[in-house]
Amino acid sequence: MKSGASPDTFPPRSHEAKRISVVEAAASVFCREGFAGANIDLIAAEAGVSRQTVYNHHGDKEKLFIAVVRDLTERCNAGIFATIATFPDQPGDLEADLVGFAVRMNRNCICNRDGRFLRKLIQAEGERYPELFAEWREQGPGRTWSALAARFARLAYAGHLSIDDPDVAARQFLALVNAELQISFMLGGTPTEEEVLQSAGNGVRTFLRAFGRHKAASHAPRKSALVGA
Repeated sequence: MKSGASPDTFPPRSHEAKRISVVEAAASVFCREGFAGANIDLIAAEAGVSRQTVYNHHGDKEKLFIAVVRDLTERCNAGIFATIATFPDQPGDLEADLVGFAVRMNRNCICNRDGRFLRKLIQAEGERYPELFAEWREQGPGRTWSALAARFARLAYAGHLSIDDPDVAARQFLALVNAELQISFMLGGTPTEEEVLQSAGNGVRTFLRAFGRHKAASHAPRKSALVGA
């Protein structure tokens, strides 16, 4: 919003356009100032609306923060589930196919703008205001883990992997393939394409060492033991 301008100088916008503008502005302000440092006047100015418009749409700052987290979670979920739809259910080269999938997850869901905003809010405010993220815990990682676990269960059933608990496998897969990106995330940076690919590749190789088909073979008696029996 230009200095000295008032909300009345902007052309009329629809109810939905104003709502979206407020949520987008609030996301930027909360990420920049933190929950405690943000205020309705600042958000209204950045959205180009009156403070009464913000109150009419969302009530108070806490409800607005929850609306921001909900909106970011829904948008992140849309990208995540679109990417999960590309999971290699019938892999030709399991390692290469899982690396490609991990790169898509990192690029489309973790490193994009919505993913960065949501992660910053969680890291900055999650410990101080855990109640504000109750809905995110249920609708965000909970849904992602379940959907991904079902995909890994299919790979295990088809004989590509040896998995006792698909839920554990899904969580560990996600943790491994972006593990090397965490320093960039903590410093507020965006990983390069090379870093995304390297993290995905290293994570998948570690994952396959734990859950690859060789795990099933390791429990079988050794040939020498059978001969000496």
